[in-house]
Amino acid sequence: MGDLWTQITTNRVILEKLPEATVETLQMVALSALITLVVGLPLGLLLRSLAPDGLLAHRPVASVLGVVVNVLRSLPFIILALALIPLTRALVGTTLGWQAAVVPLSIGTIPFFARLVETAVRDVAPGKVEAARVMGSTTPKILVAVLVREALPSIVSAFTVTVITLIGFSAMVGAIGAGGLGFLAITYGYQRFDPPVLYSSIVVIVVLVTLVQVVGDALARRLDHR
Repeated sequence: MGDLWTQITTNRVILEKLPEATVETLQMVALSALITLVVGLPLGLLLRSLAPDGLLAHRPVASVLGVVVNVLRSLPFIILALALIPLTRALVGTTLGWQAAVVPLSIGTIPFFARLVETAVRDVAPGKVEAARVMGSTTPKILVAVLVREALPSIVSAFTVTVITLIGFSAMVGAIGAGGLGFLAITYGYQRFDPPVLYSSIVVIVVLVTLVQVVGDALARRLDHR
């Protein structure tokens, strides 16, 4: 154990590249999470609203939208990332670096988060929606003031799970040159046979996941007034 600690604390790759890789991972995860929240939350509300018992019930549109979301969710992420290389190059101008990773990360997690939001708002008591309708509330107001407000703790928990998923996905895109901790672990730790780099990257990823889970759980508990 002491020898491993000495190898880690004296490893130039760890000392020079681990902080940079950590920052890259944080950047790609933060930006992807923001995009996922901005797009996935309305999409989840739309999926629920278009359902047969929703506020904007429309079975044909709901079916088409559901198929698109399910297809994107069913693709293994690494395959999706490879398939999106032309789109990534068109939007970002390159397929390398953490900025390029934001495209597949966002597209891969938006449908995942949207389904979690749909499930969360479905659990809101129908009576509260009907009461808002009786009082003359508009559909947008019901969506925000009733569905989102009542399901907020569950939505926060869903977003926490999504961010943790993004951290895992960010390690995967390291295999295709996206930078971050995944790239460091694969390129320097695995391909160059440097176990301390590999283990250090894993430890940082575990710490990030743990922090996100702790903060997300605490926030969800604070928002839950049941």
